[in-house]
Amino acid sequence: MSKRLIAAAAAAAVAATGLLVAPASAGTTNVRLLGEKIIPKGLVFAGTAVGGLSGIDRDPRTGEYVLISDDRSAINPARFYTAKIDVSKNGIGDVTFTSTHPFLQPDGTTYPNGGVDPEDIRADPWTGQITWSQEGERKPGVLIDPSIRNATRDGKFRNELPLPANEHMSAGETGPRQNLVLEGLSYAAAGTLVVSSVESPLLQDGPLPTQEKGALSRVTVQARTGQVLAQYAYPQEPIFAFPNPPTASASTGVSAMVAADPLDPTRFLLVERSFVTGVGNRVRIFEASTLGATNVLDKSLTGAKPMHKRLLADLADLKLSTVDNVEGITWGPRLPSGERTLLLVSDDNFSPTQVTQIVALAVRYPQ
Repeated sequence: MSKRLIAAAAAAAVAATGLLVAPASAGTTNVRLLGEKIIPKGLVFAGTAVGGLSGIDRDPRTGEYVLISDDRSAINPARFYTAKIDVSKNGIGDVTFTSTHPFLQPDGTTYPNGGVDPEDIRADPWTGQITWSQEGERKPGVLIDPSIRNATRDGKFRNELPLPANEHMSAGETGPRQNLVLEGLSYAAAGTLVVSSVESPLLQDGPLPTQEKGALSRVTVQARTGQVLAQYAYPQEPIFAFPNPPTASASTGVSAMVAADPLDPTRFLLVERSFVTGVGNRVRIFEASTLGATNVLDKSLTGAKPMHKRLLADLADLKLSTVDNVEGITWGPRLPSGERTLLLVSDDNFSPTQVTQIVALAVRYPQ
């Protein structure tokens, strides 16, 4: 299919959202824990430290999974892994890493320390090649734009998708905040769309969430060829608790997303991940729809109608051994019961006090 036809098909998918069926009302989705697997601390695979896993996707062509590390080339070169993960009606079995590849720059070299901040990863449903996002950098004297890039299965650079102007780093009071940019990435509409989410509000979109009030971030829809088609405001929840001590840190944001159905251009599952010092993590999965939402591409969020959302699951209700820093989400295989499996992965930040946890959920969705 030509680039022009792909862009036209993608634009038609976005324009047709008002004709699709609205998402089910809250309370109709059934989610249960299938199992969890903790990756051993200090695991070394092919000479690399396995950790910082901040994105996961199941390649429908092979059934294997791709996982991205958010190592900024500080420990090993920025990289991704492939793995076999045994998920069945009996739960989650072995997690077997099968390969790792560094991401390469256009000149064929690996990224220097601090030169990139990988966050999410998808296997292109058409080609099986790799699409990945990174957050860039904003600090005194350094502005590195975030990006969505395509790579071969062995990590070679292929191309980069254009981003909307408001997601480029700016020396002024506009653009993304430091380390709060492209955390979520998904294909949608049978692979014709690439959809991404920023972790927190852009500087011009207002303050970060507090315990008293949520905030609006942005979800961007573009054709797989790069044409930016739309942006929507996503309503984030307030921070769930106050820190202890009161002067300590507390934060929340969108850490991952995936299309609710591979054919649907309008519905997505978004992970809101929060951490409050002295309290811990809270991770909730929401279904959110663009149906009826205002297209805010190149516009202020003031007065815009945001995406509609409803709670799919709160990990606190699922009797996990721990709820950690979940940053990746993907659909797994369907079970004989008709339930779909949903896999999550937590980013341990290479910290001795956190874990790399893979969680498998059974989801009767939609019902």
